[in-house]
Amino acid sequence: MSTRWTVRNFLWGEAPSTKQERSLLLKLDFFILSYTCLVYFTNYLDRSNINNAYVSGMKEDLSMEGTDFNKVLTIFTCGYIVGMIPNNLMLQILPPRIWLPLCQIVWGVLTFCTSAVTNVQQLYAIRFFQGMAESSTFVGTHYILGSWYKPGELGKRSGIFTSSGLAGTLFSGVLQGAVYSNLNGVSGRSGWRWLFIIDGVITLPIAFYGFWLFPDVPATTKVFYLSEEDRQLATTRLRGYVEVKHSPLSWKLAKRVLTRWRWYACSLLFAISGETESFGSNNLMGQWLKAVGGYSVEQTDYYPAGVTAFGIFSTLVCATWTDYTQVRWPVLLYMSGSCIVASICILVWGSPTGLKFFAYYLAGASYSGQATTFAWANQICADDDQERAIVLASMNMWNNVVNAWWSIVFYPATDAPRFKKGMIAMIVICAATIAVTGLVWYLENREHRLGRRLENRTTSENEQEEKQTVVRLT
Repeated sequence: MSTRWTVRNFLWGEAPSTKQERSLLLKLDFFILSYTCLVYFTNYLDRSNINNAYVSGMKEDLSMEGTDFNKVLTIFTCGYIVGMIPNNLMLQILPPRIWLPLCQIVWGVLTFCTSAVTNVQQLYAIRFFQGMAESSTFVGTHYILGSWYKPGELGKRSGIFTSSGLAGTLFSGVLQGAVYSNLNGVSGRSGWRWLFIIDGVITLPIAFYGFWLFPDVPATTKVFYLSEEDRQLATTRLRGYVEVKHSPLSWKLAKRVLTRWRWYACSLLFAISGETESFGSNNLMGQWLKAVGGYSVEQTDYYPAGVTAFGIFSTLVCATWTDYTQVRWPVLLYMSGSCIVASICILVWGSPTGLKFFAYYLAGASYSGQATTFAWANQICADDDQERAIVLASMNMWNNVVNAWWSIVFYPATDAPRFKKGMIAMIVICAATIAVTGLVWYLENREHRLGRRLENRTTSENEQEEKQTVVRLT
């Protein structure tokens, strides 16, 4: 095999053997990834703008005090938790091309509303319902990706999707800095209010794109750009990898989910490992810069973008590597190790400012585990379509259950700039992530061993039965 094809296979997976399958993958990559990445970009843009708005004048305009900012984050998280599983179950009832864009329209309108709030109580109410609507995107997309792609194709697509959300966070800081410089005070509106208006304008057109071109799942797709042969191939190419049958919901689903290890172990894994993202999700670097002083509003918006930039780089490299090797767990070790080093550097408060910048940027590695963990769960639950939908939703739900109180306890705004107890908590959570990663790896391998034994025993019994039949006939 030539070097060119070796590099191509590493970066994008093994090329399909037929022209029709190559054409199908090209269509899927364009229409699925273009829409889901744009949705997640606006999802994170609309979500993370609250962090940038807070350090760009919203705190003063709304007279926010103490832990008001942490409460805003927590209330959003509560809405996110409430909407998680219902949103993923709705994908079993309504076509994803209807439900996902509809939710996007809801949160886009709420983003517009945020620009007009006059007190923090109004902000609480809007962010709760925005969280409910936005919870449809992340786990819904991972479910869709797992419905179309083989395990060797899944990690890098998950990584690209996840990175698009990080790009929204990255762009939000740059956008807020530009808005503050150019629109602050225009038409009597503060710069942070203009940010929400612009975010809403960006969000709504993408929803209409989804209504038109998003392909649903293989069993129900009716989009014009997939022929009947494409639809059949989309199903047959996944046999032996992913359960593609679309069955009606029943109470048997609850029994299957609750009597297997997958729901418990995968939920525990992301409930814990997802908290490593606290560096970025709580904008600790931005709060640190604002608290120590000496930085302009624009610098406070721009500098934390480095955390997200390194997160995007780590996510894409790790996702590509895991697809090539078909081994997911080392990424979680890399992520945990990076966050432990970053926490120690920040805990040693007498360390140089440059080292603290390095530590916060290194902590961007925490984002690399997100795509890998959900690709791993898709792979683990590939033989049961409905269980996969529940497990993916539950993973994100339990992570957000922890998120609901984690920032208030360990990262209150009043602890800026040091966040001492938060850094200690980060070290503990990273150690726990390593332990649970080992547990999931063990349980997955045990299931595979038991499955092989059962398969071998069944084959042996069938062969024995055939021999006895031959003997009787002779």
